[in-house]
Amino acid sequence: MAEKIATRAAYGEEITALAEKYPELVLLDADLSSATQSKIFAAKYPDRFFNMGIAEADMMGFAAGLATCGKKPFANSFAMFTAGRAWEQVRNSIAYPHLNVKCVGSHGGLSVGEDGATHQCVEDIALMSAIPGMMVVNPCDGPEMRLAVRALVEYDGPAYLRLGRMAVDSVTDETPGYKFELGKAAMLRDGSDVTLIATGLMVQRAMAAARMLEEKGVSARVLDMHTIKPLDTEDVLAAARDTGCIVTSEEHSIMGGLGSAVAAYLAETCPVPVVRHGVNDEFGRSGKALEVLEHYGLTAEVMAEKALKAIELKKT
Repeated sequence: MAEKIATRAAYGEEITALAEKYPELVLLDADLSSATQSKIFAAKYPDRFFNMGIAEADMMGFAAGLATCGKKPFANSFAMFTAGRAWEQVRNSIAYPHLNVKCVGSHGGLSVGEDGATHQCVEDIALMSAIPGMMVVNPCDGPEMRLAVRALVEYDGPAYLRLGRMAVDSVTDETPGYKFELGKAAMLRDGSDVTLIATGLMVQRAMAAARMLEEKGVSARVLDMHTIKPLDTEDVLAAARDTGCIVTSEEHSIMGGLGSAVAAYLAETCPVPVVRHGVNDEFGRSGKALEVLEHYGLTAEVMAEKALKAIELKKT
């Protein structure tokens, strides 16, 4: 049976499992270790864990200092605080000198649910993507998160890793031939009429949307774009040429995230219809996670409708 786990839980387990192999690995947290699941690491390696308190900017500067001493710091907080409150420190203290710090943003997107609009960060991917040299990674499920953590521990440079709050179904471990590589999309399903390019928990919805479309006689390719920056332009271009239209889907604003990156690239290289599916220019609101996602149209049903719209645009 496929694993159903929150990506934040998979992160906490995997980073702890890697600690013995990498003695230079250290974790920092802004007094949210129970939420970010860095508490698992803290319990086993208390001498390598630093609770910086509610001081995210200070935490990022501290992490930068550790990196200059040869450590591999992972700095953890909510996405709203990692990408928002500490943005200047991430930019100037970590990214500008290109230090080996991994900035971890947990509870990204609307699925924070009851925490409401102030904590439902739908701008973090845009904020971190705008920083020169910053890698941005958003795994879709537990197995993919584990692979991403292993890859990021080996990767030398600044990166932003987005974690989700709620448990999600695993899809990558059941996909034949699936392979994880930073900066490279994973094709979970091939198709010829439209390509669904999704990231994070929208990947599972893209797979469901593809099945719905199949019942209507539509063949949909699904690309799991776990790395948003650098964008896998090779697979995006191939998808545009092969299927003739694209739907992007993200638990994030349609501005500045995956949709913007794909649309901008294709506008310059292979202009085809691109329909963006995500959060429009608005804040979230408090409610149960699944109900909030449905309210904002982040469902497989709406994605399938977007795909039919994209196909129609091919005919114009």
